[in-house]
Order: sequence, then structure tokens, then C-alpha cells
Amino acid sequence: MLTELRISDFAVIDRLNIECADGFLVFTGETGAGKSILVDALALLVGGRATADQIRAGAEEAVIEGGFALPPGPLTERFREAGFLGDEEADVIIRRVLSRAGRNRIYINGQLAPLHLLQSLAGALIDIHGQHEQQSLLAAQAQLDALDASGGLKEMRSEYGKAYRSWQERQRELDDTLRATAERQTREDLLRYQQRELEEAQVQPGEDGALATERQRLAHVHRLVELADRAYERVYGSEESLLGGLGQVRGCVKELEGIDTTVGEWGLLCEQATVHLQELASCLREYREKLDQDPARLALVEERLDRLHRLMKKYGGSLEAVLSRAECVRLDLEALAQADFRLDALRNAVERERAAVEKLANRLSAGRKGAAEKFEAKLAKELSALRMDRTKLRITVHSESEAAGFGPDGADRVEFLFSANQGEPLLPLARVASGGELSRVMLALKTVLAETDRVPVLIFDEIDAGVGGAVAAVMGKRLKALGKYHQVFCVTHLPQIASQAGTHYLVEKGSSQNRTVTRVRRLSADARREEVARMLGGLAITRSVRETAAEMLGDAADDR
Repeated sequence: MLTELRISDFAVIDRLNIECADGFLVFTGETGAGKSILVDALALLVGGRATADQIRAGAEEAVIEGGFALPPGPLTERFREAGFLGDEEADVIIRRVLSRAGRNRIYINGQLAPLHLLQSLAGALIDIHGQHEQQSLLAAQAQLDALDASGGLKEMRSEYGKAYRSWQERQRELDDTLRATAERQTREDLLRYQQRELEEAQVQPGEDGALATERQRLAHVHRLVELADRAYERVYGSEESLLGGLGQVRGCVKELEGIDTTVGEWGLLCEQATVHLQELASCLREYREKLDQDPARLALVEERLDRLHRLMKKYGGSLEAVLSRAECVRLDLEALAQADFRLDALRNAVERERAAVEKLANRLSAGRKGAAEKFEAKLAKELSALRMDRTKLRITVHSESEAAGFGPDGADRVEFLFSANQGEPLLPLARVASGGELSRVMLALKTVLAETDRVPVLIFDEIDAGVGGAVAAVMGKRLKALGKYHQVFCVTHLPQIASQAGTHYLVEKGSSQNRTVTRVRRLSADARREEVARMLGGLAITRSVRETAAEMLGDAADDR
């Protein structure tokens, strides 16, 4: 459930903090007070589209933060597997920051997260239904999902899905092998050429760097010889060498030691300096002797580097890429050699897995057709309670027997057919249902699926549009009943619905520092009676209206 919602600098909301109860909660208020802004904020928490226009004027950022207590089960495990929850944790905080500079950020339990991950995880936390969101009910996929949920077919569908994915993967492998076989000769010729070229080059790891260093040395060999000779002479070779001068220094220090014992360490320093200079002289001599002044070697190095650069340009830009390509060529040639042997095995595997998919698809289709009849009956009962007893809703399942008709969710196309009036033909729900009818169909659907639907938070944004009176009262009771299985938020203008809620919030528009602000407060029993009376009577709130409001609230409390 959603335990707390915090919003700052979003639309006309400057600062807002709502502690949320469980069960059925309603939000009411005058038109334009900002009720739907709360729904927009919640939509952002589950990955809705964000725009800079949603940031409050004068602010650089808007922040929406929601705290959720997750129920044990698959949803909690998904957050745990994604690395956002520890083994014993069940609380999730989702924070979304909108910035005018375009640096929108998403945090899940303090960790940065990409939008697609938020949509995948948080999308299973909140299910939003409104005058626009109801259109999801019209999609074939949503209708198929609803049918499978009602029939308890998700496990069977999951089993089919695994078999289907395995079959498709094996089919792709077969197709790739067939293409490779058809193009094998051309590809093999190219690979053989590349293999010869790379083997003849005999490329060694790090060779280009070593050659570049050698080329630098060969190109400046005369200067290097000159410098090495000069340094050697200065250190050791000449009469005025450093080592010769150091010998004289040692004699002076030795005499000093004989007179003043406090300079005893100086002799050691002279010894160490002598050792280092002798070692340096040896290094200079050896370096000079190894310097190669052969112009032919420089030409060979230049030629080799040129060859390596051509190979690097052709095969990936680096010597490591050249070596990697040589290994890939070897493996590709081995794969081509084995292609014929694999074809028969792959064909048999594809046919075997296709048969398994067909068997599971037929089982799933049979389950869906059986579930459709029961689902229709349950929906009809709910629709009748919602004063739609003259309407008809039929669920059709069209099955494909050919492999081309198999998809990730089976071989069936599910369609909800609807007739609003007696004697009218059944037509696709999308073509004939009005907004008010869709609202009731959606509520009936959620009521039937209440025990199987695992989404913990349901939000209904003015789905009561186009209904009223007794229908509204029934809708309120259904929403209250849903509150036993979900945390249900409802934005409504109807007192019949508001009176059924366990918790009532009032959304008000006011002013602060000459600016419009939206506030939300949880109503006490007395304040709630006044709000329901306002919803009943409008501007004229008479004593009888207040009595009616109190009666409605009392009846709702008795039903609990």
C-alpha cells in the first residue's frame, strides 16, 4: 500500500504531505481544486511522462515521493531481485525529480534508476483508471489478460510462454543456420582470405607499441649515440669525470673523519655515490653498445608498422581487435564446417518444440473458452447490480490452429462484445460503450478480479462520470468492497461514493503570498458530514441536506 505521498513545487502544489490509510479512500473538492493533479503525481511515480510544464512557476525542480509497504509475494521479490530491497525489507521509497534543465532523475530506495525499470517495477504497484486510462480496457491485450486472470490461467499461460520462447529461439537458430548454409561458399571464401591474411601477418599482442618505441629510437639513433657517449665520458671516461672527482672528495672526507668524528657518515655517502655512478656508467656503456645504426632496420620497422596499421584499420582499430577478429574467423570457419551436421538436428528440435507449443496452446484455448462463460456470468451479475441489467457483455475467444497464429500468449484472440440496449446487436466494446458505461464495466471487472488481481493500489479518477443516483450508490459499495483486497483511491464528485469511503480527504484551492496553492486535509467526522452535504446541496446547505449527509454516512458505517 501507499503509506505516504510527498509533493513539492508540482503544478499548483507548493508543499504537500499526505499520510495514507488503507482500504477505500476518497478525494473530493470543488472543480478545479487540483484533485486530478494528485493523480498526475502518482502517475509519475509509476513512470508516467514528465514535462517541464508540470513544475510550479518560479521553481527549478518538482519532487514527487511515495513510500510503499509491499505485501509478501512476487512483487516484493521483483524489487529484491532488482537490488532495491534487502532480505528482510519490504518498504520502498520512489522519488522522482523533474528539472527545468532537463535533468530528470528517478530514485528507488535512494538508488538512481532508469525510467524503463521504474515502469517495469512500479507499474505493478499502482493501477490507474480514469476517463482516459479506461481506454486500456478496450485493448485486445488487456481483455486477454483479464480473461486469464479470471480463469486462473496465468500458470498455464506462463508454461506456454516458456515453450513458445524456446521454440522461437530454436526456429531463429535454424533460420540462421539455413542462411549461413545458403551463403556459406561466399562467406567461407571471405573467411579463408581473412584467415590467411591474419595468419601470415603473425600479429603479436603489444607488438605495435614495441615497434613504435623502436622506430622512435632508430629515427634518432645518431643523437642517442652522441648523448650516451657524452654522458659516459662525463661520468667515467675522461680525466675530469665525476667518478674521478668523487675520489678526490673521498680523500678529503677521510682526512676530515680522522680529525672530527662527527662527520663519520660522510664517508658512507661517498661510497654510495661511487656505487651509483659506477652503475650509471655501466648502463650508459651497455646502452651505447646496443644502439643499432643500421638504416635497413628502420625501414623494416616502418614497413611492419604500416602493415599493422592497415590491419588495424580493416579489423577494428586496435591490435587487440585484430587478434580478436582472427579468433572469430577461426570459430566461424569451424561453425560453417559443422553447419550441415546441425541442420537435421535443428529441424527435428524445431518440429518437436512446435508440437509441444501446439499442445499447450490447445489446452490454453480450451481453458479460456471455459473461463469465458464463467467470466461472462460474473460480469453480468456485477453489471446488473450497477443498473446495467439490460446490457449484454459477451467474451469471444477466436483460436488459430496453424503455427503462424501462435503468439507469445497463445493462439487466441479475445474480444469483449457489448450491447447497451435490448435488441441491439453485440459489437466490440470500443465501438459502442459510452464513458459512463465504460466506467461501470471497468468497476465490474475489477470487482470480479478483486481476489486474483495482485496490484496493491488502485486509483479511480472520476470514473463516476455519466452516472448518478442509485448507480452511484452501488458503485460506492463496490469500491468499498474492493478496499478489502486493495488500497483504493477515488477522486469523485458524487456524495453516494464519497460517503462509502473509510477515509475522506478534501482538496482545496487557496492562496499564499499572492499565489494559488492546493491543499489536502483529512476530514474529521464533522467536517466530512459538511463536505458530503456540500456535494449534495451545492451552495444551499440546509438542515435537511445535512441530515441526509449524516444519514448517508451512517448507513455506510453500518455496512462496515
